Amino acid sequence: MTNITLSIDDEVYKKMRKFSEIKWSEYVRKCIHNRVQELEKIKQNTFADGKLLAENWLSKEDKEAWKNL
Repeated sequence: MTNITLSIDDEVYKKMRKFSEIKWSEYVRKCIHNRVQELEKIKQNTFADGKLLAENWLSKEDKEAWKNL
């Protein structure tokens, strides 16, 4: 297993220490794992069939705002 080092603000670290029952390394490891899986799915869908690239991400309000520009 590879190790990484993270920098965390002192204030955040002080707050984290109040929750000593949480294994922060494991928490961050799971967060990174989940995010990588999400990104892989996005990449797969984007390049496999172009759905995500073709999808219109604008809301009705956005469309109205851009309409007159």
